[in-house]
Amino acid sequence: MNVIRFEDLVAQGQAAGKRVFIRADLNVPLDDAGQITEDTRVRASVPCIELALKAGAAVMVTSHLGRPTEGEFKPEDSLAPVARRLGELLGRDVPVVANWVDGVDVKPGQVVLLENVRVNKGEKKNSEELSKKLAALCDIFVHDAFGTAHRAEASTYGIAQFAPVACAGPLLAAEIDAVTKALASPKRPLIAIVAGSKVSTKLTILKSLADKVDGLIVGGGIANTFLLAAGQPIGKSLAEPDLVNEAKAVIEAMKARGAAVPIPVDVVTAKAFSADAPATVKDAADVAADDLILDIGPKTAALLADQLKAAGTIVWNGPVGVFEFDAFSHGTETLARAIAASSAFSIAGGGDTLAAIAKYGIEKDVGYISTGGGAFLEVLEGKTLPAFEILQKRAQG
Repeated sequence: MNVIRFEDLVAQGQAAGKRVFIRADLNVPLDDAGQITEDTRVRASVPCIELALKAGAAVMVTSHLGRPTEGEFKPEDSLAPVARRLGELLGRDVPVVANWVDGVDVKPGQVVLLENVRVNKGEKKNSEELSKKLAALCDIFVHDAFGTAHRAEASTYGIAQFAPVACAGPLLAAEIDAVTKALASPKRPLIAIVAGSKVSTKLTILKSLADKVDGLIVGGGIANTFLLAAGQPIGKSLAEPDLVNEAKAVIEAMKARGAAVPIPVDVVTAKAFSADAPATVKDAADVAADDLILDIGPKTAALLADQLKAAGTIVWNGPVGVFEFDAFSHGTETLARAIAASSAFSIAGGGDTLAAIAKYGIEKDVGYISTGGGAFLEVLEGKTLPAFEILQKRAQG
């Protein structure tokens, strides 16, 4: 994808002494005491900030955090906990600046964290007035927040329109490269795992992938709707019977191309949705009227694992069972370990998927772990994200 890359600007000496505005994704979970409980996004933002500091730039970083009300700053909306963690990672003090829209005092070699960007009036609606003010703060705008790349807001889109230079940071550039590698020019066979509770939320993705992939593995509540489409009983399992025809259409579209949606041959059931409910493995045809399907069975998991080990490219979004409950986690674990063992290029994204990767400790064995949830899904749908679109426009002059 043709965008200007911040690394290239730095290599050419174009960032020295310049005011650099980095839009990062520092939207991390906090506990009731205001402590960060999971800091992946903060750690992921460090390379871009260090790159700018080493280049001798005057560095401003901002992000949203939570869902503040525009124009009303409350203490719980503050990026102060993020500044503390960022300071530890950078080995320097990171001051937090409030009320910064009309001007920021930062010198070359310094870094400041600009308070929660979503408190600014007009941020979410991508106000032109706000966008121009943000653009006036900098010489170079760096978009390094893939998690917000699917939104056109003042700090992600508007500023990129009006800043003297707009470019992609290393994190955003890596996402662009990984997604391009996985979907635009994949090594075959290309296998996608799309799992989750509802077909309706992922139907457009399933349809879009049905044109591209060689195998489409469905899991979770989505698989139950596909089991119904294949004429199998699902008891009282979570499913969307009104979308059976849509599921059949995806199966037929794949079949017409000589590709497949593997339907589970066995499943793990329980009588109740709870961590301590007794788990029973059954053939898919033997599911009783009062059964809940909570995972794929061991035969299905083994068949799918073989497909994944033989794949050239794997796209993974969603666990295939209720992996939070140990008795119903084996399907997801089997597939996770197969992805780790495969020589395929793998790209994984979505909150639950990241939780599964962390649970099974396979971070180093996944080719690329996407930091964006909604943005990752929209890329899989084949949409051009607003952030990519405006950066491409700016690259073309």
